[in-house]
Amino acid sequence: DKGRGGRTRGGLSVKRFIADLHVHSRYSRATSLQMDLEHLARWGKWKGIELVGTGDFTHPTYFAEIKSKLEPFADGIYRLKEGERWTKFMLTAEVSNIFDKDGRNRRVHTIIFAPDMETVERINKALSRYGNLQADGRPTFTFPVKDLVKMVLDISERCLLVPAHAWTPWFSLFGANSGFDSIEECFEEEAKNIYAIETGLSSDPEMNWRLSALDSITLISNSDAHSPNKLGREANAFCCPMEYGEIIRVIKEKDPKGFLFTIEFYPEEGKYHYDGHRSCGVLFSPKETREHNYICPRCGRRLTVGVMHRVEELADRPEGYVPPSAIPSIHLIPLEEIIAEALGTGTGTKGVEREYMRLIEAGGSEFAILLDLPPEEIRRIAPERVYEGIMRVRRGELQIVPGYDGVFGKIKIFPEGGEKAEEEKEEAQMSLF
Repeated sequence: DKGRGGRTRGGLSVKRFIADLHVHSRYSRATSLQMDLEHLARWGKWKGIELVGTGDFTHPTYFAEIKSKLEPFADGIYRLKEGERWTKFMLTAEVSNIFDKDGRNRRVHTIIFAPDMETVERINKALSRYGNLQADGRPTFTFPVKDLVKMVLDISERCLLVPAHAWTPWFSLFGANSGFDSIEECFEEEAKNIYAIETGLSSDPEMNWRLSALDSITLISNSDAHSPNKLGREANAFCCPMEYGEIIRVIKEKDPKGFLFTIEFYPEEGKYHYDGHRSCGVLFSPKETREHNYICPRCGRRLTVGVMHRVEELADRPEGYVPPSAIPSIHLIPLEEIIAEALGTGTGTKGVEREYMRLIEAGGSEFAILLDLPPEEIRRIAPERVYEGIMRVRRGELQIVPGYDGVFGKIKIFPEGGEKAEEEKEEAQMSLF
């Protein structure tokens, strides 16, 4: 059951909890004004995500909010003093390093996990010497990323640094345009302190399993949410005490009893999965890109190489290989998207919003509905077409067009048209009234 109920540890019951540890605040560029602690806590409860990263603790104004609004819950874990207290928080931030190495400009993003407020204050003081922390919730520095690792771990060995969205073409460890071919090439003597990478929306664990160099590395998944409703589009399921030290230990040790599985976006839906040119409408598989010598047949410029292509360049194993130490993954589609397609409407509509909240109230949370509730219970609370959509997602019965060059991929749950499909859609819409 993918660790649904939990387990016993030292005579104490340890339950499963879901964590999304990479998000942004409203102080980051291109984020919703609702990205604050109160909205994150509320959406965490609706989604069924019990632990959320604060994001952006390097931003002075946001960190002042974190200190004033949160109180300790457990070792390194916090909750709101007032409001929705079911959702807990861990102190996290993302940092951008842009620097030159070996004749190329490199751009690597890194998530920092910190154990307490005092450590964050010391990290922020150190980083403020190298850049303006007030300018953006995700600050940019021009020193090598390996120096970031050393600086933070010199402040506290309890911190954890994880390369963010490791495969995106720009701003990542393995990015085709600005990254490296290995962890060792990027972090040099600090590579020994990199225990995990974040796979990102355009890559999933199955793709990363093709690289034997990553066998000892823990693969984590997070939403990188810029608006509250995107929370949990990727996440992690843990079964350990909800304490900072335990969670970091589980990640570092790649403990399969404590780290049950990751929840994955379909990587094809990520906006850099395949190769192509958005402006030209050209979408290529890696094989097609090679056949065209990496040149766009319409404009003659170099194609944007996506994540799948980059994985194939570095892979030393065939597609489908599963390492013995692999942490399982589950691929899902957000409930809001399932409802929208079942009703034949957009995700931002009032009808979808009403049905989403009705199902959350009836089913407990989004992840309870998508992962845990038995089919007969979902059938009882959901319109028939929404129920069928959830079952198809659980079975993986989908039609997928991969994303490319900044264009999100498209996933269809229901095949195109037909009289029966239209009748089912009408029934689903009428059931809302």
